[in-house]
Amino acid sequence: MKTRRLTILSALGLMLLMLLIPAALAEEAEEAVQVTSRFYQTFWSLLPPIIAIALALITKEVYSSLFIGIVTGGLLYANFNIEGTLNHVLVDGIATSLADTYNVGILFFLVILGILVMLMNKAGGSAAFGRWASSRIKTRAGAQLSTIALGVLIFIDDYFNCLTVGSVMRPVSDNSKISRAKLAYLIDATAAPVCIIAPVSSWAAAVSSYVSEGNGLALFISAIPFNFYALLTIVMMIFLALTGMEYGPMAKHERNAIEKGDIFSGKRLDADAEADQGSSKGRVADLVLPIAVLIVACVIGMIYSGGFFQGEDFVTAFSNADASIGLMMGSAVTLVLTLIYYACRRTLTFSEMMNCVPEGFKSMVPAILILTFAWSLKAMTDSLGAKQYVEAVVNTYAAGFKSFLPAIIFLIACGLSFATGTSWGTFGILIPITLGVFPLTDPLGVVCVSACMAGAVCGDHCSPISDTTIMASAGAQCDHVTHVSTQLPYALTVAAVSFVAYIFAGLVPNPVVALPVAIALMICALLVMRKVMAKD
Repeated sequence: MKTRRLTILSALGLMLLMLLIPAALAEEAEEAVQVTSRFYQTFWSLLPPIIAIALALITKEVYSSLFIGIVTGGLLYANFNIEGTLNHVLVDGIATSLADTYNVGILFFLVILGILVMLMNKAGGSAAFGRWASSRIKTRAGAQLSTIALGVLIFIDDYFNCLTVGSVMRPVSDNSKISRAKLAYLIDATAAPVCIIAPVSSWAAAVSSYVSEGNGLALFISAIPFNFYALLTIVMMIFLALTGMEYGPMAKHERNAIEKGDIFSGKRLDADAEADQGSSKGRVADLVLPIAVLIVACVIGMIYSGGFFQGEDFVTAFSNADASIGLMMGSAVTLVLTLIYYACRRTLTFSEMMNCVPEGFKSMVPAILILTFAWSLKAMTDSLGAKQYVEAVVNTYAAGFKSFLPAIIFLIACGLSFATGTSWGTFGILIPITLGVFPLTDPLGVVCVSACMAGAVCGDHCSPISDTTIMASAGAQCDHVTHVSTQLPYALTVAAVSFVAYIFAGLVPNPVVALPVAIALMICALLVMRKVMAKD
């Protein structure tokens, strides 16, 4: 009771701080809303995401926390004018985010994925795959390594990665008594970190688009060995799987899974109850075939959106691809083919297949709601000039520390991505600044560009308002705040080692030397932690 009272008081204190501090600075709210907020391009532009993240971690309620952050942004933008706040929050924020064609495509993809998962579960494909995998994967380490391997193989897009790996590996991890929190971490850690080091991915296309003169892909490839956070995250996952070492809140969840068989630690989502129901007559092909079709169809959809069938080569088409359109088209084609396949096999009746449509939509409602609020919160920070504020800070203070610039940029990218919940937006701010300081031929410039990407992925990985983090929770069907709180210590460990590695890389910008040093630092840090934990 005392802890609950403290939590409530902390939340109320933050809400009071949200209202009083900006009000003291604003002095008096004006009758009419100004075009430019007095908080534009100031530190206060970062206040909405800071409040949303703090409240989410304190209260464990992500929906209300995000909404309070959105309202805070509206108040600051409208200079505390009530009418202006309502217009900005509802029209410029939520409505505009939902009207964005890219966002609609992602939501469509989410809904189709939810329907496909329900169909595969109802047909018994997931249960059959679980039985097949459990007969071959005998250990918890094997189940974790299989999840990592599948995540690495699906490098096309992080959204696609999260939901596909989750739907395929849930039965395997459940049979191996791996907590849903650990599964969500493995999914999240093989989504953005893998996509950011894959030359053929939607992330590579995004990064390349920020580089002029057609050298984007070449710069991306040359920066891969310096992308310490992504590479060291993979090293850490493999180490944890092989050694069984866990720490922080994750250790409690894993103990509950192993000793009590409680893979949810008391936080079972409603969607899980639906996911467990399915026919015992299903075959492995009922899951593997739709997933394989989905992968092929989404790749074709992405290169189609990039102009491959209009004469562009594969690399150029992928660089120009629109992930939203590609994933939407690929998932729609997959759904039609899957319905035909199940109908021909008479696995499900037409009525049963149609009942999966609303059930699949319902299973994705939490992820859709969080994504909508996260996009709206990003709209609030954009309207307050958060990007321009960070850009000005970087230009003013960071350029004087040339050798330490990679480490500084890494920290700035972490903070910006964490506060805004977007990696791609962070790329767009910091990569042009970095290239303005260093020419493309400068080795230190390559290190700095890689630090931008690594920091953006790190902040995105840690942030509870990141769409990738939300997708990982949905893919594992894990409570979202549980996922964030359990993976945060792991992500911060890799971030700390990456920061030290970027200091070294700033002094020795040679990938042949810097990468082995970074990997050695990561392994040494984990071994030291394991030894300390063994003594305790």
